[in-house]
Amino acid sequence: MVSEIINELKKAGDNERAGNYAWFFQVRPGGYGEGDKFYGVKVPVERKIAKRFFHKATITDCAELLDGKYHEERQTALFILVAKYKKTKDGTEKKKIYNLYVKKVKSLNNWDLIDLSAWCIMGAWLYDKNDERIILFDYAKSNNLWKKRIAIIATGYFIKQKDFADTLKISEMLLHDKHDLIHKAVGWMLREVGNRDRGEEEKFLKKHYKEMPRTMLRYAIEKFPEPLRQKYLKSRI
Repeated sequence: MVSEIINELKKAGDNERAGNYAWFFQVRPGGYGEGDKFYGVKVPVERKIAKRFFHKATITDCAELLDGKYHEERQTALFILVAKYKKTKDGTEKKKIYNLYVKKVKSLNNWDLIDLSAWCIMGAWLYDKNDERIILFDYAKSNNLWKKRIAIIATGYFIKQKDFADTLKISEMLLHDKHDLIHKAVGWMLREVGNRDRGEEEKFLKKHYKEMPRTMLRYAIEKFPEPLRQKYLKSRI
């Protein structure tokens, strides 16, 4: 099954596109995606391949794909796992998917892989398990860029249920992080809080906006009315 999926990805690949993806995802030495490889498959095509193999591919097959050297192999595995997690009502099956996600966390080595999966696997599993949520805080304290992004993006599931506490705590933990990809992720999740409860977001912003990285602030206030947005940008709140 794994070989069939890989063959489909290879057939759908394009060398020129692969080069463009390599540039975009910074696979160069010192880039955040250093060392990754691409077939050059469009994401909608990956989704179609994942859908085609959804019923046939097992969690074990997905584990093998997550160990793949090519970005699209890992991404296709995540598309399948996300679909399996959402569709199954079997708690044991959900736990297996979550456990695999944690076990293969080193394979989640770029922002697109995390953004499509962290909230709807990790966040969904942890939502009603307060005693297990400590893993998100451990990830937020990590020196690993991707674990930190997982920590904040996973809370996106909580936000959808109007549970903002952990998003705000982790945002505070990551407030002084140096990486742009964390600034964007935190700002994005704060904006999602504000989309549901502007008061909760503004309570956080009024306390921290003057010390927040500019990118984080811009993402957080993107949907604010323009006069209010300008007040935050000009430190007039």
